[in-house]
Amino acid sequence: MNSAQRLPIAEIWVYLSGSPLLALILTLAGYQLGLLVYERSGRHPLANPVAIAVLCVAIAISVLDMPYARYFEGAQFVHFLLGTATVSLAVPIYRGLRAVPDLRSRVLPMAAALLGGSLTSILSAVAVARLTGVDTALTQGLYAKSVTAPIAMGVAERIGASPTLTAVFAVSTGVLGAVLARFVLDRCGSRAWWQRGFAIGVAAHGIGTSRAFSVSQEAGAYASLAMGLHGVLGALVIPWLMPWLVPWLLRVWPA
Repeated sequence: MNSAQRLPIAEIWVYLSGSPLLALILTLAGYQLGLLVYERSGRHPLANPVAIAVLCVAIAISVLDMPYARYFEGAQFVHFLLGTATVSLAVPIYRGLRAVPDLRSRVLPMAAALLGGSLTSILSAVAVARLTGVDTALTQGLYAKSVTAPIAMGVAERIGASPTLTAVFAVSTGVLGAVLARFVLDRCGSRAWWQRGFAIGVAAHGIGTSRAFSVSQEAGAYASLAMGLHGVLGALVIPWLMPWLVPWLLRVWPA
């Protein structure tokens, strides 16, 4: 293409601003920037690439005055890949656990951690919401927020909660878990990589698992296992538990 055929920058911008392609570009560019900052910071937990990407995209669509519905229209391809990425974690689980000789001896503590973490994630979030007077519709989105986002959205549909709101809570939980897990686990005196990884997988699902893989292969393998087990447990138990759990919570923590 010669110079006479090249479009001016202004015309290119007009085309992009009205195209769903802009949302996809903003999403990918935001994450790439977050990843760059993360690597340059020596993989510091506070420089979480997902948190940085969310902040960048939020600022960009606010400046551009882009409605969220239009942004999602362009970025839904990334949303679709979220489920695929979750399933693909079976590969590192398989590779990692083959190299872990002591898995059987750790079944009981992992089962206790899984059940305790699952109950704590629900009860603590709902209790805080009820005690602070949060609307019931918002509170419903908290029941599944600690399982990985694609599963959480499916659970939300089954219990009558908003899948979109639940996804927001799930991603926020993952980001906060990935950022704060290191400091909390250090404070608790947890040093073994398998313990740290499993705890992060239960509490911070996919985003936390990604963080665990970036610091230790063993931690990542156990985080993947915890995330998968937590997701399956949540998908099966939460819809079944809701008819009994909700009335009990309303009695214990009335609005």
